[in-house]
Amino acid sequence: MFVASGLGLGALWRRWRQHGPGRESVYQLPYDDGTDPAAELRAKLAETKSARDDDAPQGEPEDEGSPLDPQSRRRDVHERARASIDELG
Repeated sequence: MFVASGLGLGALWRRWRQHGPGRESVYQLPYDDGTDPAAELRAKLAETKSARDDDAPQGEPEDEGSPLDPQSRRRDVHERARASIDELG
């Protein structure tokens, strides 16, 4: 038990000497060129959003018969099912 306590205290002592008072603990990347990558990504995202907004049609409602519209797909499936039932009966 005394050995474990001694090892723990030794580890704390070493850590305190490395990161203790008066020591500057700011980590700087070795490849830091002064640019902010987050700012670059934000600018790129703003560009793509504005380009996407410019490409979108303004004020035009979506076609109600669009194949991606779930309601039109549901109607189409029901119509085909009714047609198949009528052919059988």
